[in-house]
Amino acid sequence: MVGPVRRGYVRGMTSSLIAVDLPSSVRLVKGEGGLPALDVSTPVAAGRLYLHGAHVTAWTPSRQDPVIWMSRKSRFAEGEPIRGGVPICWPWFGAGREPGLAPAHGFARLADFTLVGAEVDAFGAVTLTLRLTDADVAGLPGAEHFTQPFELTYTVTFGAELTLALTVRNTGSEEFSFEEALHTYLAVKDVTAVTVEGLEGVRYLDKVPGAGQDLVTQTGPVTFTSETDRVYHSTGSVTVVDPALARTVTAVKENSANTVVWNPWTAKAAAMPDYDDAEWPTMVCVEVANALENAVTLAAGENHTMTARYAVGPRV
Repeated sequence: MVGPVRRGYVRGMTSSLIAVDLPSSVRLVKGEGGLPALDVSTPVAAGRLYLHGAHVTAWTPSRQDPVIWMSRKSRFAEGEPIRGGVPICWPWFGAGREPGLAPAHGFARLADFTLVGAEVDAFGAVTLTLRLTDADVAGLPGAEHFTQPFELTYTVTFGAELTLALTVRNTGSEEFSFEEALHTYLAVKDVTAVTVEGLEGVRYLDKVPGAGQDLVTQTGPVTFTSETDRVYHSTGSVTVVDPALARTVTAVKENSANTVVWNPWTAKAAAMPDYDDAEWPTMVCVEVANALENAVTLAAGENHTMTARYAVGPRV
């Protein structure tokens, strides 16, 4: 293995957000919109992570098609969320539990994280560790709605599996509560032929406008015939079955009370400026979350870690 590059510097590009040396399988690159990104390339997987939002935009295990979906019209700019990949929704989900919260899904996905760890294991998997504190978000839109001291630590492992672990630490003297989600966009061939298994018999809130607020019980696997936006009360794993790609993608999670399943369909896709009108058949979001009444409360000094692990398998 070639020795590590100088921290925060590659081919004339510097970043004060890199606090560690990079192994040879990780390169600091100028990504879309000139934003600093980390490219991972090992015998077991390739991937990309932007420091803006600690946003994973690619993960492709060896000998597999890309697993993570990105919009062709995604905006890559300071102060803008990235559309697709794995946004971090924190400290609220969607519009939040209180009126007047903005931007949607909180401010973490608009913040610049600092890379504080980069390691390669004996199997070639790369683990990147990033950090964000309350001091880092001062002045960001939405930060005025959450003024408690905090520290986020986000660990991403690119390997035969993609493992995401978000740890929230209360660094203040008073308890606080928050919602969170890892809003993972998965690439599929044709969402109308896709099923999501593992949620049978689970109750969910249907967030599609006009659906009402009553909980509904899932019958059979989830299928897609119109706009889908559901928050399931589930702690178990789920499997996305994609017959056109002849593969499955299984999401296993820890310390997550909710699974969110989302596809915008035609009208909502057309209404989003950073989403191509014709892209909706090629993606589905399967998100791990703690949202709504499952928000997490942390006492002073406490930690909470939510983990998601995505694995690709053959169609069964």
